[in-house]
Amino acid sequence: MPFDGPIGEEAWLAAAPDGPVEMPAAVKLIVGGRIARCVWRNALGGLTFEIPGSAQYLKWAPAGSGLRLLDEATRLRWVRSFTPVPEVLDAGTADDGSTWLLTAKVSGTTAVDERLKASPRIAVRAIGEGLRAFHEAVPTSGCPFDWSAQRRVERARRIANAGEMHPESWHPSHRDLGVDEALALVAEPPPVERLVVCHGDACAPNTLIDSTGRWTAHVDLGSTGTADLWSDLAVATWSTQWNYGPHWEEELLDAYGIQHDAERTRFYRLLWDLVD
Repeated sequence: MPFDGPIGEEAWLAAAPDGPVEMPAAVKLIVGGRIARCVWRNALGGLTFEIPGSAQYLKWAPAGSGLRLLDEATRLRWVRSFTPVPEVLDAGTADDGSTWLLTAKVSGTTAVDERLKASPRIAVRAIGEGLRAFHEAVPTSGCPFDWSAQRRVERARRIANAGEMHPESWHPSHRDLGVDEALALVAEPPPVERLVVCHGDACAPNTLIDSTGRWTAHVDLGSTGTADLWSDLAVATWSTQWNYGPHWEEELLDAYGIQHDAERTRFYRLLWDLVD
């Protein structure tokens, strides 16, 4: 999702809840009498619950939120043949139109765990190494999912034409752009440097890391698909600012094994704001 962390006075839009969270009716029905603890929430109303004692997580999204949990289930099932991601146990749509996704727990803790936020170098290197491993392990040949810049630009235009684009939600560095100017800036994507299967939401929280500082798995694959590797790298490096502070982008790129590309980074960060 766009802008999920603080810069200056900005507030978190996706984070662990800081107080009690009411369990939606659909979640109560799925977990039955089991206890479920909310461990993550986002600005679109999505919630993630841990079910203690079961080694399971339940993601829930309200109707109309735009969160693609059923798409994520499909992508997880395919990607899991190639690289560590959660096993899908079940997924569906509730009577109220909300959607849910039940997965098995995978090893590791999120890269924005407080212990890892206190050790940024360990976290950002694990993110870079994990993203490189993801790109190398998941084959583009036979991938049924498309996350190309061309397709995303087309979607951005549809959103704008429907009057549903909201510049006030963009990152501060883009808010001075009007919708028309922003669309013009992404109209011609840069040439693809290398086609890979991208994670699709390579922000720091979606890499899991073990106690030794090594990446273990990736989560939140609702947008996974073929695209230029900079579609992921532009957002992954951006996310280091939100989660660890300035000056960690080059460390992530070094761990990945690539040099900074200012043009592609600018392009894919703006496209991220417009459409993801």
